[in-house]
Amino acid sequence: MSTEDTPHKDADERSVGLVSTQYVDLFVPPHSLKVAEGNLLGPVHVAYETYGTLSEKRDNAIFVCHALTGDAHVAGRHSAKDEKTGWWDELIGPGKGLDTNKYFVICANVLGGCQGTTGPMSPKPGSETPYALEFPFVTIGDMVEVHAALVRHLGIERLLGAIGGSLGGMQALEWAARFPDMLRTAVILASGPRLSAQGIAFNAVGRRAIVTDPHFYKGNYYNQDDDPHFGLALARMVAHITYLSEASIEKKFGRRLQHSDQFAYELMRETEFQIESYLHHQGKRFVERFDANSYLYLTRAMDYFDLAKAYGSLPEAFSATQSRFLVTSYTTDWLFPIAQSREIVSALIQARRHVTAVELESPYGHDSFLLEVDQLEEMLKPFLAEAYAAN
Repeated sequence: MSTEDTPHKDADERSVGLVSTQYVDLFVPPHSLKVAEGNLLGPVHVAYETYGTLSEKRDNAIFVCHALTGDAHVAGRHSAKDEKTGWWDELIGPGKGLDTNKYFVICANVLGGCQGTTGPMSPKPGSETPYALEFPFVTIGDMVEVHAALVRHLGIERLLGAIGGSLGGMQALEWAARFPDMLRTAVILASGPRLSAQGIAFNAVGRRAIVTDPHFYKGNYYNQDDDPHFGLALARMVAHITYLSEASIEKKFGRRLQHSDQFAYELMRETEFQIESYLHHQGKRFVERFDANSYLYLTRAMDYFDLAKAYGSLPEAFSATQSRFLVTSYTTDWLFPIAQSREIVSALIQARRHVTAVELESPYGHDSFLLEVDQLEEMLKPFLAEAYAAN
């Protein structure tokens, strides 16, 4: 048996093990989805994964909303040979924060994504030609409409909760406002009711890098010999800086050089410093799994999200929701700073909703919600257990 054929021995005995992605077509015409800009879209092909067992009462389901570049594969492995697990595997499994012995966990790729759910790279109905930039403009509200339809397709009327960080947190907020009777809890991690001007600015730079790549071809690069991988890699490099903190970058890289102890004095050298090498590596890895057009659509959806504007005010957005909220922020997150979480908490108090707020110390910046799993688990377990018992 070759090394490639050797099954990976999972060191985590609490893993969900081997899982598979499932697919379903929703909003099949004539019941198409009407997106926010007014266009009709359908059918919508949805990629999703589930973990654990749905209870007889169908009251133990938790929906995980992924962040900007995430996907439906949130836990376990697709193959025994896979080295990498799902992106939040440390949190999901038997006895973990989202305990699959107790809860039924669902995660789906968002509308407009590129990991199995209908998006710009999907073929237009009745054609083999991808939508590209003819794909309708989609919002976070549109994404949540698809998520809610998937939940109903699975025979679930009310979720025990929705949880997400960053773009995922925006989805959970929108879900609580748009479907006030559908959630019993909403867990908002490192997120906010809108993106700051600084966040919009970084997204704008990333999109500009993509559309000015000579291989962008006005979005119609799918049948070309090349694609805008340089622009997409640069967009990822810029965005990745916002996910880190100054302290974490300094501790991990400082001013250390990559190849020697002396400056090379080569102006065009790509990786003089270790931090440069790291960012280039992040960019190169990203283009192997993500679509440039999806990046354009999803970052624009984040830019447009403004819960207060959509519902009149933040308290109004939460006025009808039945959810209990857990709002978590991190001290070194400058993409979604603590002030934005405090704004959510204040609005929930004004709306007389049940809210628990936690401000956590972490050196890891915006990525803390993905990396600081132990402290998240410590909060999540009693919060969910209390809500489940109160059913």
